[in-house]
Amino acid sequence: MTPTDPAAPAAKSAALASFERMLAAGRDSALLRFSIGNEHVKAGDWASAAAPLAAAVAMDPQFTAAWKLYARALQETGRPAEALAAYRTGIDVARRKGDRQAEKEMAVFARRVERALGGT
Repeated sequence: MTPTDPAAPAAKSAALASFERMLAAGRDSALLRFSIGNEHVKAGDWASAAAPLAAAVAMDPQFTAAWKLYARALQETGRPAEALAAYRTGIDVARRKGDRQAEKEMAVFARRVERALGGT
């Protein structure tokens, strides 16, 4: 495989490498896990994004943006039922926090997943 081959794995970004060094040094936080997941998303690696995003929402269940990206990662990796549950939790969190934009966006994505699942 050559570096221009679309099937070649993406090189690790400098930001991802930096975030992983911070994690290895024991500077763990929901924001750090979200940042790691987000870097994987930027590289198109949804499968690698799911675990750090799951950790982010476990560490801070009120982290609306993490719920949104975590649900999307689940959706992109073929786990629609889990994605729908994550969207629903994220919607509840956004509603309680008054984050109407995030609530609306996740509601749209959740409806799409519901339709794909046959109206669950």
